[in-house]
Amino acid sequence: MRAPLPRLHAITDERIARRHDLDRLAADLAGAGGSLAIHARGRSLSGLEHFHLAIRLSAHAPIRLFVNDRLDVALAARAAGVQLTGNSLPPEAARRMNADWWIGRSVHSLREAQSAQAEGAEYLLAGPVFETPTHPGGEPLGVEGLRDIVRLGSPVIAIGGVTALRAGDLHRAGVYGVAAIRALWDAPRPAAAARDLLEVFA
Repeated sequence: MRAPLPRLHAITDERIARRHDLDRLAADLAGAGGSLAIHARGRSLSGLEHFHLAIRLSAHAPIRLFVNDRLDVALAARAAGVQLTGNSLPPEAARRMNADWWIGRSVHSLREAQSAQAEGAEYLLAGPVFETPTHPGGEPLGVEGLRDIVRLGSPVIAIGGVTALRAGDLHRAGVYGVAAIRALWDAPRPAAAARDLLEVFA
C-alpha cells in the first residue's frame, strides 16, 4: 500500500539544481520531517543531469522523490510520483509504466484541470495562484480561481507565490497542500520554512 500524497512539495528548477549547496539544502529540508516531497525538475537539464539530480535528492530520507515530466528518470530513480504537463505523456500512459506512482498534472485554468482529471491525473498542481517571478506576465488564478478547481474533487496542490502567511487562505479554500520553489530553497532556514507550511495542513 503506497503512502499518502505529500502535503508539501519542494520543487527545483535549473538554478537550484546547479547550486553548490544543493545537498545541504535538501538535507535541511529533510529535517522538517512530515509529509514532504521534493521534485526533481529542470526543463533544460539533459536526461543524465536530471537523473543525477533525482538521485541526489532521493538520498535524503524521509523525503519522497517526485520527478517532473521525465518518466524514464522517474523509473530509473525509483520515484514515488511524477508530475506531468500538457505536453507530457497522458496520465493513463504513465500509469502503465508504474502502478504505484502518484501521478499529477500541472494546470493553469479550470478547463485544463477538467481535462487533466478526465485523462486520469490523481492530483492537480494548480497555479500560479499569486504573482510569481517564475511565471512573469502570467495571469494568477487567485484564491477564487483555485476554489473552482478544488470543486472538481481531486486533491489540489497550490503553487505560485505561496508563503506561510498565505497558506491559511489556501487551506481554507480547500487545497490539499502547497508547493514552492523560492519560499523553501531560498529560505535562510529551509526546514523551518517547511515546518511553517506543513503546520497549516497538519
